[in-house]
Formats: sequence, structure tokens, C-alpha cells
Amino acid sequence: EQLVESGGGLVQPGGSLRLSCAAVGFDFSGRWMSWVRQAPGKGLEWVSGVHTLGGQTSYADFAKGRFTISRDNAKNTLYLQMDSLRIEDTGVYSCAVGYGSGSIIPPGIRGQGTQVTVSS
Repeated sequence: EQLVESGGGLVQPGGSLRLSCAAVGFDFSGRWMSWVRQAPGKGLEWVSGVHTLGGQTSYADFAKGRFTISRDNAKNTLYLQMDSLRIEDTGVYSCAVGYGSGSIIPPGIRGQGTQVTVSS
């Protein structure tokens, strides 16, 4: 099982990024998937999750209205569209297998992550 993220980078406040996560070696379409992040000097934080078929999604309060999670089961790929980015969104973003919510971090495997830096 492997998860590989891409799409991070440097963006100005108010900008957008689209993260991707390619899943390899397991039944992606049958698993709830999540995004988590880790800001510099802080612990792991759940960001968003999506059900197997993509119809049910959930977001941390800071992500609501700005981030959109989606998945393409035919491509074994998870996405996170991030708009109206803020400086405090800076961190390493990783995809993870499993359900998360609030302070609950998904229990499954995580990718190595992709760096998102929001700075003027």
C-alpha cells in the first residue's frame, strides 16, 4: 500500500492550490479517505474526509467554505482543492486511509506529504 501526494507549492495569501494523492496497491474505491496536515512545530491535524463513493464529505471548521475534497475511483486518486489560502494554512499536507473527524486522525497509512507554503 502506498500513497503519493503532489501539487503543493508556494502561493500568496488568497491564492489556490490543488493537491492530488495517488493510491497504489490497495482497494482505493472501498476505503474512506482523508487529508491531514501538520503545521511547523505543531501536531497532526485532520482537514477533510470523503466516503468511498464521494457523495459524503466532511471538513474541519477551518476548511469549510474554502477547501473541497473529491476523489476519482477510476484513477485511484484523491484531491483537495484549496481556495482563499491563508498564511496559517502553511504546512505539510498528507492523504490518509480511513475516517477522521475533529481531533481523530485516520488510523490507516499516510503518504509522505506535500509542502504548502502560503506567504506574501
